[in-house]
Amino acid sequence: MLENELKKHIKGCLVGIAAGDAMGMPTSMMSPSTIRQIFGDYVTEFLPAPKGHVIHDKMIAGQVTDDTQQTLLIADSIIENGEVNPEDIARRLIKWSEEINAFGTMAVGPSSLRALYGIRAGKSIYETGSVGDTNGAVMRIGAVAIYGKGEIKRTVDAVERACIPTHNTNIAIAGASAVAMAIGCSINGEENIDVIIDKALQAAELGMSRGNIWYSASIIERTKLALNIVSKNASREQIIQELYEIIGAGVQISETVPTCLAITKLTNGDVVQAIQTAVNLGGDCDTIAAITGSICGTISGIDKIPDKWIKLLEKVNPYNFDEYTEKLYNAIY
Repeated sequence: MLENELKKHIKGCLVGIAAGDAMGMPTSMMSPSTIRQIFGDYVTEFLPAPKGHVIHDKMIAGQVTDDTQQTLLIADSIIENGEVNPEDIARRLIKWSEEINAFGTMAVGPSSLRALYGIRAGKSIYETGSVGDTNGAVMRIGAVAIYGKGEIKRTVDAVERACIPTHNTNIAIAGASAVAMAIGCSINGEENIDVIIDKALQAAELGMSRGNIWYSASIIERTKLALNIVSKNASREQIIQELYEIIGAGVQISETVPTCLAITKLTNGDVVQAIQTAVNLGGDCDTIAAITGSICGTISGIDKIPDKWIKLLEKVNPYNFDEYTEKLYNAIY
């Protein structure tokens, strides 16, 4: 693929993460009925967090959360080291968590926070992530996916290294590998959603052979169930409701990944529709929208993401997505 086309997909991935994260920020940790009650309608734009939000109180429209912050933290590590280095990622996570006062808030997910406490206390990073099974492993995997280049073994190897400090379990590595492979395929120009999901599930299967063995529902079987729901002859609203009620939209990785892949299929990879669907789904909206945005933003490429979204994201947050795209491309390709 030509350099310029690759960069469009890479930037689409990064902006897709930030856009989903920021648009899902105010609706996160709410039920669908609460979202409708507070916002009154289908959320399609960036909004500030409602007053008293359980996690994001006082955040402004377009502001990203830990999903984007940790993704770009890992991107910085790859740019500097030219590889996925778990020790360096752990150091950066500790520094970042102290800067945002993560140890005194709910800004970081349960698996990451537990592991970061352990790392800060001097435990080995090869111990601290041994029971991590929530979706923090997936939400920050974008740059690792770009590093994987759509090659299954390279991708799963890189995902495993990235997961070591906080999510070193087979289920977390499997889920993160599925999303990373979906992104990697799309960077290479794959547009067929069925092919992308099939490759994702192949990566999940390989990922299940890595890390500490931990209990969980099967990501692969739950994804198949989610895809069956999407294929039903039913209204879009009914399908989304069933995804929320049957597959789930919580922080468990066995809920998050199948739901994100199902939304990708439901919207045929349309990045705007996919993000807006995830934002209004209910549950862990910022993370599900960020992950879905990462996949669909890569499929669509940056040209399909509204320019006004990009301008607001770069105005409100301290990130330049063109710079990250160039640096990642130069570090990896």
